[in-house]
Amino acid sequence: MKKVAVLQSNYIPWKGYFDIIHDVDEFIFYDEVQFTKNDWRNRNQILTPAGLQWITIPTTGSITNTIDEVSTAGSQWQRKHFNTLVTYYSKAPFFHKYRPFLEDFYLNRTWENLSTLNRYLITHISQDFLGIKTKFSDSRFYESSGSGHLKLLSLLKSAKAEYYVSGPAAKSYIHAEDYEEAGIELHWKDYSQYPEYPQLHKPFHHNVTILDLLFNAGDEAPKYIWGE
Repeated sequence: MKKVAVLQSNYIPWKGYFDIIHDVDEFIFYDEVQFTKNDWRNRNQILTPAGLQWITIPTTGSITNTIDEVSTAGSQWQRKHFNTLVTYYSKAPFFHKYRPFLEDFYLNRTWENLSTLNRYLITHISQDFLGIKTKFSDSRFYESSGSGHLKLLSLLKSAKAEYYVSGPAAKSYIHAEDYEEAGIELHWKDYSQYPEYPQLHKPFHHNVTILDLLFNAGDEAPKYIWGE
């Protein structure tokens, strides 16, 4: 049974995003859809002594663009984000383990396209730090038609999906009966069972970038997501 997930690329997403990747045989980046301003596509949250703080990539795209058409607004944000991570996480027990990767990403490269940089981070974190073996692909390599729910279903048919893993937020627009008719088993991801891990500050927050988990748990990070 071929298990597939389809999601827009996000900036250094939270652990639940990587949990979905881990659940499937093929993960399809779906960046040919409309860009949403001030959403997870170009920002995420870190934990500071004062609580949660957003780190946001400035973009030149508008809501008329698709995600893969959106450009970053200059490169000054790269050093700013790196310095922010150093400021708030340098005392985390495993920050040093990931610092070379962060230096290469933020300081040695220039990123002009939002989708490209998001996909780079997601694939490398998945494979290099979480040991995920899932195949990554791009929705543009598959034929699809229609819009909204029907375009997604068309894409899954083209990818020969037999089992589709979706986040619970999609319940607002997915018609489960259409998946049953297409012979695709629909599974709603449950994010409620994650254990807490040692964070630098209290109270504990689950909804932070995956980097928070990596910096605080190192190679033990996977067990706080899927128990391995």
